[in-house]
Amino acid sequence: MIYLDTAASYPILSEVRLALSEAFESMYANSASNHFLGEKVSHEINVVREQLADEIGAYPSEIIFTSGATESNNIAFKSFLLGAEIPTDKKHIVTTEIEHKCIFSICDYLKSLGYEITYVKPNKCGTIDVDSIVNAIRLDTALVSVMHVNNELGTINPIAEIGKVCFNAGVLFHSDAAQSFKKIDIDVDDLNVDIMSFSAHKIGGPKGIGAIYIRDLRKKHLIPVIHGAGQEDGLRGGTVAAPLIIGFGKAIEIFSNYYEKFKLLQIRSYLLEQLNLNEIKYQINGSELALESCVSLTLPNTNIEVLVRKNENELCLAQGSACSSKEIEPSHVLIALGLDRELADHTFRVSFSLDISTNELDFFIAEISEATTNKI
Repeated sequence: MIYLDTAASYPILSEVRLALSEAFESMYANSASNHFLGEKVSHEINVVREQLADEIGAYPSEIIFTSGATESNNIAFKSFLLGAEIPTDKKHIVTTEIEHKCIFSICDYLKSLGYEITYVKPNKCGTIDVDSIVNAIRLDTALVSVMHVNNELGTINPIAEIGKVCFNAGVLFHSDAAQSFKKIDIDVDDLNVDIMSFSAHKIGGPKGIGAIYIRDLRKKHLIPVIHGAGQEDGLRGGTVAAPLIIGFGKAIEIFSNYYEKFKLLQIRSYLLEQLNLNEIKYQINGSELALESCVSLTLPNTNIEVLVRKNENELCLAQGSACSSKEIEPSHVLIALGLDRELADHTFRVSFSLDISTNELDFFIAEISEATTNKI
């Protein structure tokens, strides 16, 4: 099959698979144990902790391993807002209409506890304007959360500028970097972020492992999302998943090499050129300032049902994000951009695998062409 859904999950890299296999064979001890093998496992975990910290310009002591970006996002909100870190009279949160669905779920929960949420609209390019954040911040704002790269559009938000606004206002700033990590440069100081979420399976690592960066973590007074025996600085209880962390570390080490080679192929540009050559009407949702590996593509004259049904065993395509693709309602991101229901239903999130070929794209274009009427 032709896999065009890497924004949902990258295929695990072969080097990561090998690292996982070796870790499951040899790193089976509990990292909290005080014998030789337990201490060896603990050391390997901390090697990856330092590796991730180095990638983002942080200290290893500011990195906590989690089950993925969704858990990290929960920690970013609940551990801060429900702990002793933020004054109790600050119960306002600023986020956006194009965040990952888990952010909406977290905010819905916090609303039930008396928090007020402001959802900022994106501009027509699918990014968040700095001024809209400035206008949304109030004296009682406790937290601002804006994703680094949108998971449907691939658009890149001006995180550094938004972070500076938050810093000047004395407001905590969180960013979900699940889609941006290892695809664009991240330095937490340059980006002015206080908290950042990561996920391994977005870079060819294993599912079930991720991390959160928390600035000056050891000075914080946070509530654990998972109460346990003090693992991960007491913030995230439970036996630490050493083999998955080692797999994550291998993905961190090698993903950029693959991604840089992929960018040289200019696959996104090739796709759009072929659409033009085949006179297929299309619309790109978002801006040119986007990841090379992702494009939101609306095909207004294409019979989407025919295209999908005919190629269900040939093409792996997503309509909206993976967390929303089985829902009846159209993508909340596309609706926030102003697309009506019909156009949203004619839209795919096309996200490329690292080893995709032009021959595979030619097949994709040919199938679109066959299902399209009223060409340009």
